[in-house]
Amino acid sequence: MVDREGIEGKVALVTGAAQGIGEAVARALAERGAIIAAVDRNGAGATRLTAELCGAGNFGTSAYAAELSGGTGNFRAAAYPVDVGDRAAVEEAVERIERELGPLGIVVNAAGVLRAGSIESLSDEDWQETFRVNVNGVFHVSQAAVTRMAARGSGAIVTVGSNAAGVPRMHMAAYAASKAAAAMFTKCLGLEYARHNIRCNIVAPGSTDTAMQRALWSGEDGAAAVIAGSPETFRLGIPLRKLAMPSDIADAVIFLASDRARHITMHELCVDGGATLGC
Repeated sequence: MVDREGIEGKVALVTGAAQGIGEAVARALAERGAIIAAVDRNGAGATRLTAELCGAGNFGTSAYAAELSGGTGNFRAAAYPVDVGDRAAVEEAVERIERELGPLGIVVNAAGVLRAGSIESLSDEDWQETFRVNVNGVFHVSQAAVTRMAARGSGAIVTVGSNAAGVPRMHMAAYAASKAAAAMFTKCLGLEYARHNIRCNIVAPGSTDTAMQRALWSGEDGAAAVIAGSPETFRLGIPLRKLAMPSDIADAVIFLASDRARHITMHELCVDGGATLGC
């Protein structure tokens, strides 16, 4: 069968791969034949994921390289415990991934944190940690990868942003601002590296059924409240009357990372069930 997506056999680095959208993206890429470098500061979670993908049961991070060819499953994956906010750790990890797995073809920036609260209640630590992961992390990983991709003349980078990057949200100032910064950085990255045939795009999810989303709920009817919207906080509901699932976001990422999107770069694809009315 011809690989019409151009994903099979490529090394794909996915940050935030231990849970939520990042995990869904890693699984979707693996199912299409990519070799997965699962990056997350939750090393145990990343190792669990790669063990499942390799079909090799539980194994420690020190043994992952051998599992790439020794697993009993159909997929190839390796875990890399890394804090994306740490530039030195990211550079070391990317060098290691290319040495052990092969040249990077795909990068997905899915790692993120959310510190909710009114602006007056936000601490310096809340603000700095949000930007350290959501912005600095995207910068560190993308920069380390794109310089290597440029030398080979190809690559695809997808940043998982948020529809909050374009629409003000009460009690989400740090998160919204960080996602806006990450989105614009990714577009600038795409502009500078287009001449090297490197495409850089953003997927902007709305409310998605993840642990991060559920942490915002105040009761059992949290999903219903999100779908209905909140006039007092100037927030529209979701016209499609449902939350996104992580796999919905992963499908959009797969498209932008694939050859089916070979003439798309610097684009922001919103996947929010119409919550921002196409804005």
